Amino acid sequence: MEATIATTKANGNSWSGGNNKPLGSSYGKMMMWFFILSDALTFSGFLAAYGLMRFKFIDSWPIADEVFTHFPFLHGLHAPMYYVALMTFILIFSSVTMVLAVDAGHQMKKGKVTFYMFLTIIGGLIFLGSQGWEWKNFIQGSYGAVQLNDGKIIQFVDASGHQVTLESFAASSHSERVQHTKDKGIWFSKEAALPPVSLTQVMEGFKAHPEITIRTEQIDAATKSKIIVPRENAMAYLSEAKAVVKGANLKVNEYGRTLFADFFFFITGFHGFHVLSGVIINIIIFFNVIIGTYERRGHYEMVEKVGLYWHFVDLVWVFVFTFFYLV
Repeated sequence: MEATIATTKANGNSWSGGNNKPLGSSYGKMMMWFFILSDALTFSGFLAAYGLMRFKFIDSWPIADEVFTHFPFLHGLHAPMYYVALMTFILIFSSVTMVLAVDAGHQMKKGKVTFYMFLTIIGGLIFLGSQGWEWKNFIQGSYGAVQLNDGKIIQFVDASGHQVTLESFAASSHSERVQHTKDKGIWFSKEAALPPVSLTQVMEGFKAHPEITIRTEQIDAATKSKIIVPRENAMAYLSEAKAVVKGANLKVNEYGRTLFADFFFFITGFHGFHVLSGVIINIIIFFNVIIGTYERRGHYEMVEKVGLYWHFVDLVWVFVFTFFYLV
């Protein structure tokens, strides 16, 4: 008995592989679109979780304008969100140069593709450096705060309501403070980095400066600012003081709720990883352009595929910037 094998001839209505292009796109571009779709769902889940937690703690969530106030080489300047806005502009501009690189590839102009790819890479590197600088300032902190026994944070303000640093009013120390390390005291026990001033110094300094008072995490819905506690009621809060906090990490956060820092590190870090990946891929494609790989292939489709990924990374940052910094 002979086996009968059914065969069908490929026609215009079926996709049999080879050189056929479903939806007018090559296999590589289709796979890039699938990856972008799955990654978009991942970022959507992260931003949705952030939005849920922010809504839950909307009356005590840190105010972005009071957190991201630094600008490079301008120490002491209060510039809320200025540098974050500049970072965003640089990343969006790199998306424009990527569009120009893709267009030059369609025209088979190797020189222009090289030039615009180079500008895209520079824009990505500047953004990554800026994001690292933002992380450094966020981790190091700006003013310092005091954590209470219930985990809440209180900050210090002057008579005009402006926040002041702990060092500006804390009492001087008469003895050298020593950080507890593994070679001192309890075996295998290590103390976190010491804040610039101790809790005792803060308490003594507060008593000696009647113009200083405190403000809580709570936000006044009418003024959209944190509630300032009258001087006569401030000591009731300070009596519950637990520790001095400087900067932010996964355990404490001088700006308010630790969840804010958790989401900041996770979401911006995850996006930064995508930018870093995009820069590395762009560098590889850039050198392939220089050595003429795509000229020999007769097309610059690889530039177009990496361009899709780069545009996605830029678009995601627009949403992160909107949800995390602006809203």
